[in-house]
Amino acid sequence: MFTDLYFMQQAYKEAVKAFEADEVPVGAIVVVEDRIISRGYNMVEKLNDATAHAEIIAITSAFSTLGAKYIPEATLYVTVEPCLMCTGALHWSKVGRVVWGAPDVKNGHIKYTEPHFPFHPKTVIQKGIMAEECAELMKSFFRSKR
Repeated sequence: MFTDLYFMQQAYKEAVKAFEADEVPVGAIVVVEDRIISRGYNMVEKLNDATAHAEIIAITSAFSTLGAKYIPEATLYVTVEPCLMCTGALHWSKVGRVVWGAPDVKNGHIKYTEPHFPFHPKTVIQKGIMAEECAELMKSFFRSKR
């Protein structure tokens, strides 16, 4: 049986791909029944598309893989707290569980949604898996830009 740590490590590998592509280093995967069904990392610059966030890419691929518009049996692992746009997409996808690493005080959804729960009412949230590593990758990326 796989663990949240294992799957977050896989999402982190996606974030490293983003870092290497000079994209904001966020990675995401979608898991169903302990199987990774999709992967994504930020491709905003590559696709010249402000909506090309890791979560959007991963859930869109999951919809295609499963042939479904809702994925209540899925868990999305993402290295950084989802933004407001991605939170909306996760709400509408009815994803069953969302697991993220580092908080995003500046751009994360909590800044806008707290104290309300913006996800689907049945969605379960887990925070802080590999938080330090995920935060350090983001900090390293933005340090290199200054």
